[in-house]
Amino acid sequence: MGGTRFIGVYLTPILVAQGHEVVLFNRGNQPVPVPGVKQIHGDRTDPAQLQEKLSQEKFDAIFDNNGRQLSDTQPLADMFKDKVQHFVYMSSAGVYLKSDQMPHVESDAIDPNSRHKGKYETEAYLQALGLPFTAIRPTYIYGPKNYNPLESWFFDRIVRDRPIPIPGNGYHITQLGHCQDLARAMAAVLGNSQAIGQIYNVSGDRYVTFDGLARACTQAAGKSADSINIVHYDPKKFDFGKRKAFPLRMQHFFADVHKAMTELNWRPEFDLISGLKDSFEKDYLTQSKDKAEVDFSVDDEII
Repeated sequence: MGGTRFIGVYLTPILVAQGHEVVLFNRGNQPVPVPGVKQIHGDRTDPAQLQEKLSQEKFDAIFDNNGRQLSDTQPLADMFKDKVQHFVYMSSAGVYLKSDQMPHVESDAIDPNSRHKGKYETEAYLQALGLPFTAIRPTYIYGPKNYNPLESWFFDRIVRDRPIPIPGNGYHITQLGHCQDLARAMAAVLGNSQAIGQIYNVSGDRYVTFDGLARACTQAAGKSADSINIVHYDPKKFDFGKRKAFPLRMQHFFADVHKAMTELNWRPEFDLISGLKDSFEKDYLTQSKDKAEVDFSVDDEII
């Protein structure tokens, strides 16, 4: 489901290389990541279209990469309840409740008010339905083709020699996982009987502070980590409205990935610097984002 934006662009070639016959279901607005891969075009948010386009199809496994709410996935899950051997669902580590004990592990409490609660509701539904499912919970995903302004937020300021405004004291700890590593973990789930009914945190195996991330992005952009000017500020002193002043949640947010490493025989190949460099060189520069106009009005208000 999906397959032509971000994670699917990495997962599809891996599956094809492993000898799988891959079919993508999406609206058809983006080119396929591998020439010749079959596509079925439709809108997944329309249950009637799903029924029309997919009810007669047969698949061994389904990767649901872009279901956000239970209503997105329930029609699909119901349709294939007794027809697939494996249903792999892309969830999020954002479902976890804030905790005094870190890193998050898969058995941690869930935040009922999380903006990702639809992901957890979907996990619970898949389990109750008896579908042979596996759920993946990534933290922050980054890398080439990232359509969320995460690493690019830092690159925008670094390449233009602007100060980098970071909320708090810069010591909040977070965690990033490279998209290629995430896709490899997803492929490792497929056909793995031990993974049935399991949930896996998937991300990088190291954590980083906000300030450390700014310095890592600076190194990835080919500059000295000491060359940047980090400005710390108290976000409570500002009224940003709906404007986003910083791309990360202001809290400690990182998860233990050892369960995935052990049970899936997987480990991240990218460390943070090499992963950010990969994103900077293969996406940020090639898309000429370093020459694009950027609205720094919120930065200017802070500084």
